[in-house]
Amino acid sequence: MKKSLLFLCLPLLLIVGTYSFTDLNDNKEDWPAYLGGPEMNHYSSLDQINRSNVSRLELAWQYNTLDSGLFQCNPIIIKGILYGISAAGKAFALNAETGKEKWRFSPDTIQRFLTNRGVTYWEDGDDKRIMCTYDQWLYALDARNGKPIKEFGNNGRVSLKSGLGKPESLEKKYLMSRTPGTIFKDLLIMPTVMLEGAGSAPGFIQAFNVRTGKIAWVFHTIPLPGEFGYDTWPLDVHEKGIVGAANSWTGMALDKKRGIIYAPTGSASPDFFGGSRKGSNLFANTLLALDVNTGKRIWHYQFVRHDIWDRDLPSPPNLITIKRNDKSIDVVAQFTKSGHVFVFDRETGKPIFPIKDMVVPKSPIAEEEAWPTQPLPTMPAPVSRNLITESDLNKASPDYDSLLKVFRGTVKGMFQPFSDKPTLVVPGLNGGVEWGGAAADKEGILYVNSNEVPWIVTIKSNAGLANMSKGQSLYVRNCSSCHGVDRLGNPLSGFPSLSTLKKTTKKVTVQEIISSGKGRMPGFPQILDEDRKAILNYLFDEESEKDKLASAKDVFGVVEPWDLKGYSKFLDSNGDPGIKPPWGILTAVDLNTGLHKWKVPLGDVKKYKDQGLPSTGTENYGGPIVTASGLIFIAASKDAKFRVFDKLNGKLLWEADLPTAGYATPSTYMVNGIQYVVISCGGARLGAAKGDYVVAFRLGK
Repeated sequence: MKKSLLFLCLPLLLIVGTYSFTDLNDNKEDWPAYLGGPEMNHYSSLDQINRSNVSRLELAWQYNTLDSGLFQCNPIIIKGILYGISAAGKAFALNAETGKEKWRFSPDTIQRFLTNRGVTYWEDGDDKRIMCTYDQWLYALDARNGKPIKEFGNNGRVSLKSGLGKPESLEKKYLMSRTPGTIFKDLLIMPTVMLEGAGSAPGFIQAFNVRTGKIAWVFHTIPLPGEFGYDTWPLDVHEKGIVGAANSWTGMALDKKRGIIYAPTGSASPDFFGGSRKGSNLFANTLLALDVNTGKRIWHYQFVRHDIWDRDLPSPPNLITIKRNDKSIDVVAQFTKSGHVFVFDRETGKPIFPIKDMVVPKSPIAEEEAWPTQPLPTMPAPVSRNLITESDLNKASPDYDSLLKVFRGTVKGMFQPFSDKPTLVVPGLNGGVEWGGAAADKEGILYVNSNEVPWIVTIKSNAGLANMSKGQSLYVRNCSSCHGVDRLGNPLSGFPSLSTLKKTTKKVTVQEIISSGKGRMPGFPQILDEDRKAILNYLFDEESEKDKLASAKDVFGVVEPWDLKGYSKFLDSNGDPGIKPPWGILTAVDLNTGLHKWKVPLGDVKKYKDQGLPSTGTENYGGPIVTASGLIFIAASKDAKFRVFDKLNGKLLWEADLPTAGYATPSTYMVNGIQYVVISCGGARLGAAKGDYVVAFRLGK
């Protein structure tokens, strides 16, 4: 994410009147951008709440969005106004002192709940805008009243497909954004999310003009002929239209002084089989340093070559300054799903700590060509376990014997290519480090939460698709990774059986769930109406003779030889991980030394806590923030707590119950001399109740 000078001088800034993030970040009372600012450091210089008074924190106000679900918003706060976006994609503005709603915007296209983690603010004089997304659309709203700005695009919106190619080739390809864009002058650089199967949209990085909505530049993450990196793909990669993604979805960090934007990318699609994309596949799984004015590449580093494990870069990088050999170095630090952190000089891309290539196994699948080596940093140590043995299994589990049998029946090892034999992935496909990412202080310390839950993954041959009906083929492609090819699901991992659906649920209800989502299941807007009906008919045993005779080629056009069969978490019958605690961790990583300063469990399982046993930690989603007063604020945990830790030693200083789990990153700000901390609480996964709460705390007397 990357390069160029922001403004030549302050007088020029005042003349043109652009209220850029330079100005916004100078107001230490605000939380002006996603994760606190363009450096993505989750940091605030506020210090009113400190170690001596944090025990006095109490509820200040609570706001209900009225559409509960996967509510993961990190609100921004500008001059006493809080801006956010709900689980259903409705942008809103609140009085940040009272929580009273000022306005709300609901896109006309809302049909389903789509995970969205925040909005972006831009200002130039009296022109104040909130940029938000829903489905494939990027909206520009008047920050004062929430109304679309007619001069932006077509009546206030533009398509996120604008710079991806010919409209006719993209019509049926699904795309959206979960993460707010990054502002630089009049540019808005947007993250995107697309499907991960064959034939998905390409994940090119696009910069939009924030005033007009027009495309300013595009970086091709799957290079076009003649571009650098094109030779790392098959020569016909664009012609066949099978391969896509390699998208930057987590958010990007901006070095305003150097004019460099740092964009982490994910895996190319199809993400579990790479037979159609043989090669190292630049710029998938890569940290890109781009000139933010032009989108030109300055340097890059690829973390996973020819990814066949869905090991996208899971979070935005951090831009911090560290000291090595008595010299200050501006660095960019990028965590991975395996829990490793790679650290580079911001200008050159030179690694700060040595990186060594690890020889990895060949694929047992004839059509696959796994890359022979993968890079790993020698320091710092990963924050999550990457290998487990039988001694790591949870002997206290009532299902220890079964866990041991399952464990012994899996293929194990880092970068072990998948096959039709179950493979144990440690940590699981989500990570490790998740989308919440790390907080960073001014001393060069990163604070990051991580998961310790192994997953079991299997891929399947698609040879049998030719003998499946249209509905069954569509079900296998879209639904089987969670609910199983046999429709038996995996209740321990939260995926219900669908084998008796027609006896328990009305068809119209299932149709609504497929369309709009429910709980942890998102909606599937990319599935055409006729295909959705075919899936329903298959699930309810009501297929027509025509659908029964349709071939996979008729349904998909292209069928890859192998596809994901399914995945499940390595859990016991109580729903607890099959390995010893801790199952969720908060770690302080000192980038000056490359060493961990401390590590503590994050979260508690109530039944164990009630027995007086040590903290187990829990699976967690969302991230921490750190303040100048030395406090770390984090929710994220399955047990629906909000906690404050001492950044010096990881000591728990305060905790409180939330109305439901806060799977989001908090924000902190000051209004009228009072510091607030706010967290979005949506629950709706890991067994937590659904919620629609924005909860703010302040010091009591």
